[in-house]
Amino acid sequence: MTGSASDAQGGAPPAPPAASAPGAPYDLLVVGAGAAGLAGAVTAAERGLSVALADSSEQTGGQYYRHPAPGLGANRPEALHHGWSAFADLRRRLAAGRVDHLAGHHVWSLVREADGTWSAHALTGPDGAADTPVRIRARALLLATGAYERHLPFPGWTLPGVVGAGGAQAMLKSGLVLPGRRVVVAGSGPLLLAVASSLAAAGARVPALVEAAGYLRYGRAPRVLAGNPRKAVEALLHTAALVRHRVPVRLGSAVTEVHGTDRVEAVTVARVDRAWRPVPGTGRRIACDALAVGHGLVPQIDLAVTVGCATRARPDGTLGLALDDHQESSVPGLWAAGETGGVGGAELARTEGELAGRAIAARILGDRAGAAAAGLRRRRDRLRAFADLMSAAHAPGPGWPEWLTDGTDVCRCEEVPAGTVRAAVSDLGARDARTVKLLTRAGMGWCQGRMCGTAVSCLAAAGATPEPPAERRPFAVPVPLATLAALDGPPPAGGPAEPSSRQGVPCRPDPAP
Repeated sequence: MTGSASDAQGGAPPAPPAASAPGAPYDLLVVGAGAAGLAGAVTAAERGLSVALADSSEQTGGQYYRHPAPGLGANRPEALHHGWSAFADLRRRLAAGRVDHLAGHHVWSLVREADGTWSAHALTGPDGAADTPVRIRARALLLATGAYERHLPFPGWTLPGVVGAGGAQAMLKSGLVLPGRRVVVAGSGPLLLAVASSLAAAGARVPALVEAAGYLRYGRAPRVLAGNPRKAVEALLHTAALVRHRVPVRLGSAVTEVHGTDRVEAVTVARVDRAWRPVPGTGRRIACDALAVGHGLVPQIDLAVTVGCATRARPDGTLGLALDDHQESSVPGLWAAGETGGVGGAELARTEGELAGRAIAARILGDRAGAAAAGLRRRRDRLRAFADLMSAAHAPGPGWPEWLTDGTDVCRCEEVPAGTVRAAVSDLGARDARTVKLLTRAGMGWCQGRMCGTAVSCLAAAGATPEPPAERRPFAVPVPLATLAALDGPPPAGGPAEPSSRQGVPCRPDPAP
């Protein structure tokens, strides 16, 4: 996106957001300030809506456009990104002042009030530990909460030096640090190309990029590939970087074990068959001091699922929200954009965010013509088709649990090994992840199943096709008991008098003098 939404339609610049009474709800609350959230927020605001943009981070950009804090003095943060100009444009439009950016707001619950408005409860502060939790009220919601990494366990994966592939990229983008000097990159998915090339360009030695799935399945959909030439260009750029830095690429292989005492010292890489079962006798030990591993991303939809939004199964075995042609969910008044509907990259996220912003403005302003965006929908459909192809090409094979020994921890939070989960299935009759959780505590820890959900579901299926983890959690982030206790009293009627304080009102009214 290179211009404002009004420029795309060729019309006059829209009026600024209409003033509203102090304490009145926003027209729109956007949760998540990544590519999709930024696009949705600025598009809706430029059409006249009052918009709040809440995000847990202090900086905009989300995971994709993560960048160093100003204090680090990075001269060219754009060097680690594709499409930085699109983010710069969104950031410029946000700075125009039409959107209230609520940084450091960790939304943990959504509630539909009796009058039809939405209330979002949030913790505040960099880590959510500030003394004053808030409630943000809005007539409509746009969820752009992104995704988190999918992890498949293997012996040694809890050793220091094993990091997520996305985590390694985040360390580099935001902290300008490397996870190690000699870093193996492994797992499945196109993110690995970006991670390996970025680490190598930053000075790390990458002795191998290990991809379990390969790229042959892309060739089965030539029309989808032809419709997305930019994706091919991105892949060629990353491949050229790997060649330039002499990074060996091993397709159809996986890291099946990590070796070391106090930290990573080496990994075993073995060939895998089409079902991702290790091929006997093919293991090879590679010395390294870090492993960046990831097996794709999981849409972060827990806020939406909690309020009843319908989901649909993705080709890679994850769940995304079921959305209509205008990005609205099955719950009226709640829209979603970006990775919440299925992982597809920054360009797709920006496109869906703009589509949602237009649709929400048209709904609230009663302007059906304002939602017309045939070109955007065609772009969205084209990019979504590639996302589905990518999702299917890198889906984990059913044989990967053969990597696990009975002593391999599956649930890191509760230290539940694979043998305990297998016993719950074979001896106690567990047939789904929820039953395994009740019998073993796997998934009851701090992460609430985000790290182990996929693995537990696969082990519970005992060779059959596993059901995707439900992503149903009562709270999206850990919440102090004091915050829950503060909800016992009646909700406050509106916010303080200053218009800027519409960013949120305390969960409990001030006590009477």
